[in-house]
Amino acid sequence: MKLKTMKEGEKGTVSKFTTSDPQYRQKLLRMGLTRNAEFTVVRKAPFGGPIEIEVKGSRLVLRSDEADAFEVEQ
Repeated sequence: MKLKTMKEGEKGTVSKFTTSDPQYRQKLLRMGLTRNAEFTVVRKAPFGGPIEIEVKGSRLVLRSDEADAFEVEQ
């Protein structure tokens, strides 16, 4: 499942990365989005806008294409 299909308040876990760009994957890892990292969807902007999540005590705002770089489990 993709992050953008989740609703505000739902919790999930990063299951795998789908990006083929190693530099971008490293950026996600530095932000705390490691495999099996648990997060909560805090806020979603309408019309495919940014998604705010809380992971490891920090809040991150991801653009739609950034949110597509990994898959999640609920």
